[in-house]
Amino acid sequence: MTAEIDEQPDILAGLVEHRGDIAEVARAIAASPPRFALLAARGSSDHAALYAKYLIEVLLGLPAGLVSPSATTLYGARPDLRDVLLISVSQSGGSPDLLEVTESARKQGALTVAVSNTPSSRLFSAAELAVDVRAGEEHAVAATKTYTATLLALYLLIDAVRGGSGEDVRDIGELARRTLDGSRAGIGRAVDRYRFAGRVLAAARGYSYATALEASLKLAETSYLATRAYSGADLLHGPVAAVDEETAVLAVTSKGRGGAAMGEVLGAVAERGADVLTVGSAASDMPGALHIDVPETAEEVAPVLEVLPVQRLALGLSLARGGDPDNPRGLRKVTKTR
Repeated sequence: MTAEIDEQPDILAGLVEHRGDIAEVARAIAASPPRFALLAARGSSDHAALYAKYLIEVLLGLPAGLVSPSATTLYGARPDLRDVLLISVSQSGGSPDLLEVTESARKQGALTVAVSNTPSSRLFSAAELAVDVRAGEEHAVAATKTYTATLLALYLLIDAVRGGSGEDVRDIGELARRTLDGSRAGIGRAVDRYRFAGRVLAAARGYSYATALEASLKLAETSYLATRAYSGADLLHGPVAAVDEETAVLAVTSKGRGGAAMGEVLGAVAERGADVLTVGSAASDMPGALHIDVPETAEEVAPVLEVLPVQRLALGLSLARGGDPDNPRGLRKVTKTR
């Protein structure tokens, strides 16, 4: 896990260099403009799909939704998907339910795109179009480099559909290296502070909500922490009542509308005595016990960088709590569901 976290700056830079391959897929999508977009995924890829949902709705102005695979696999639903874009996101390309969803959607008239780190997978051949996230083989059970590469690949795809050139991610590899190097000391302090935590909430708004969900998953699967992730808005709609002095809150707050909307949320949890760690380019602007700053980017790109310190935090907490992040109990690298 340590080695694969450290590979990410080079992987992200390489993906930008090969964005021409992604632009070809984008041109095919733009040639047949969809009226709606659907995204199918599981696990960490589901968080990447949620990120893409925001990108599609905000940058392309299209309605977008997340597929419930069981509607196809368990209940046999076959909706009319003419003029619909289906993007299936799977790091391994090995989940039977996503394969079935993709095959079914194609038969029902959807334009299907597979986004995966495994070009040899059946998912790649099942879809009409495919995007290779080019992260290289990932050995750690906890996805790190495949997650950030998937985020960047989805951004490059959607940006290219709208006619963009990827300008906002031109230096993403360098920014990722600065993020990892610059957050090392802060992560050390956070590990010391939260190694005995019993309950953690992760929260964010907008594009960064995907990062909060991924943070929750990483802490649960590597450190066995009881974690929950909420949109900051949803947190205020009820769950904030359970926040007290025994609660650690990981708040993802990058500059932009989503990060600004977290001010009210953090004020509310601070009133209840929560111990707050803020991560992001707006981290130091927010109330909290600890702050881990991330280089500023366009808001829609921030999730690619925000998650890097979170990965290091999950790794550090796992080791500090006596765990083995490369062998989390009960987990395998590829989870096959239907």
